[in-house]
Amino acid sequence: MSESDEIEPLGYLMFRAGAVMRPRVLAVLRPLGLGMPEFMCLRMLNENPGRTSAELARENNVSAQAMNQVLNGLQNVALVSRPAVPASGRALPAKVTAKGKALLKRVESAIWAAEDEMFSRLGVDDQRELRRILGRLIDAASENE
Repeated sequence: MSESDEIEPLGYLMFRAGAVMRPRVLAVLRPLGLGMPEFMCLRMLNENPGRTSAELARENNVSAQAMNQVLNGLQNVALVSRPAVPASGRALPAKVTAKGKALLKRVESAIWAAEDEMFSRLGVDDQRELRRILGRLIDAASENE
């Protein structure tokens, strides 16, 4: 990190780091027929099955309509399942199918490899600390919403 990086706004540095990582992740996702929204949706549903389109939209800062399109696309290729009719209200809880879990496992392995390449200059302790700090930031932001 250069001297000027020490005075750069953290949000700017985070954006730049994401901009460097994004093409590497997309290079993994595209050959498998996924984009970043589909990957994020699969990952979030795998962690917490039963989320609705509206919940996923809020957590990803996208419109409910945009998230519904992502879910419909994933459902059309049998990576996600939702009931045909809601149990109550209008919400359709989604879950990752066995096919979706298998694909997610392949994708995540490839993403770990891309991350290893990008973060190879950081030691294991630095990577752990970065994850801890980013996790705290995400948790704090989630609490304020």
